[in-house]
Amino acid sequence: MQRRQFLAASLATSAAALVGNSAAEAQTTASPQTAASLQTAGQREFYQLRRYTLVSGPQGRMIEHYFADALIPALGRMGMGPVGAFRLEYGQETPQIYLLIPGPTANALATLDWQLAKDEDFLKLAAPYWNATAAAPAFERVEISLLGAFEGWPKLKLPPMSVAKSKRIFQLRTYESPSNFEHIRKVEMFHSGEFDIFQKTGCNPVFFSDVLIGPRMPSLTYMLSFANTAELEANWDKFRNDPDWKKLTADQRFAFDSIVSNITNIVLSPLSCSQV
Repeated sequence: MQRRQFLAASLATSAAALVGNSAAEAQTTASPQTAASLQTAGQREFYQLRRYTLVSGPQGRMIEHYFADALIPALGRMGMGPVGAFRLEYGQETPQIYLLIPGPTANALATLDWQLAKDEDFLKLAAPYWNATAAAPAFERVEISLLGAFEGWPKLKLPPMSVAKSKRIFQLRTYESPSNFEHIRKVEMFHSGEFDIFQKTGCNPVFFSDVLIGPRMPSLTYMLSFANTAELEANWDKFRNDPDWKKLTADQRFAFDSIVSNITNIVLSPLSCSQV
């Protein structure tokens, strides 16, 4: 019960950060337990996850140039990164491009476009994309979600293949839960040993996060990395057969049908400009 209460306080902390409350202000009225979680939350990243829906043709080339020449360098000047840029390989509604932007605060990510609009170098290089007309749009739609890093995995971790710039793919998974209570229970499951199992079975975790603003909530999103689809399938088999995983799933608190109502699972490949 104590663990569950702490996780609930951590989730509440992310929500407080989202609306701009400072840790110092909150600690003047919060309980000691909540104040402690506020201090922890200050060390955790936030993420903006963008999904660009395109039509086949010049839109794909335009957005890749926009990322490489304008957006990712501007984000670097703002102290944000590493930025992940990916093409959807397996999933519905292709072509789609995904962009993952780490930031120090929810506010920094919520006001990102306002800050970019003040960067003259960015605006000059971004002009073909930002100034695209209705007759020749740069995209069909953009969907943006705001995510908060898990307490137990507070920062994005580059997998070895990203560091070496070798061939790699990424699996982006979103778990929906039937209620906020069951969502917190699923978050607790990750903190009860699941991180370690992913690592020892070669699934190369990149980030784990709560969805703070986005569709189909309550939900969480995380990313894994593999050399190729054969490694993805082989290492997921290792994961499912790991004794620690079997022990964890035998705990009735974590019964799958109770805590997860739907899973979205897609495979991405990095664009040449991706820093992840």
